[in-house]
Amino acid sequence: MKKIVFVMLVLFAATTISAQTRKMNIQKSVITWTGKKVTGEHVGTITIKEGALIFKNGKVVGGSFVADMTTLNNIDQSGKDKLKLEGHLKSSDFFNVEAFNTSLLVFKSIAEKEKNHYAVTADLTIKGITNPVKFDLMTKENSAVAKLTVDRTKYGIQYGSGSFFDDLGDRTIYDNFELNVDLKF
Repeated sequence: MKKIVFVMLVLFAATTISAQTRKMNIQKSVITWTGKKVTGEHVGTITIKEGALIFKNGKVVGGSFVADMTTLNNIDQSGKDKLKLEGHLKSSDFFNVEAFNTSLLVFKSIAEKEKNHYAVTADLTIKGITNPVKFDLMTKENSAVAKLTVDRTKYGIQYGSGSFFDDLGDRTIYDNFELNVDLKF
């Protein structure tokens, strides 16, 4: 019995030791968002506050990221228009950054599709509301990329949504927005 317990402890220790947490280089990692409306789109960035991918035997087995919502930035406009849009996105109409200054993504399950290409299911928390999201993650040496499509209405963001308001016409903002995540570690 002692031998079995000892062997199990050695196997557990070997398994634990082989996992490697690789922290994000937050100065080089970035999230680029795209929000679309009937008359066009806007693009911007959000800074990653902290994050890491967990590897085991060279494969991704976990990960989590915290986005600093106070850094929400619009990059397709300048001057007053840029400031106006950023202020509106940070307001309670959208992300309510004063009350919810971070968003969180936590990996829940990962399936390898092919070498360095994974199907990920994660919990995404925005404005204190958590919903599952699915996306593909591709890794390469010291980097990883992913593209997520998020339905903002699942997080209580209904402003300008044609799903909730009639007669918006060309002021309709689409429910889905895209996040292109470029991670460096």
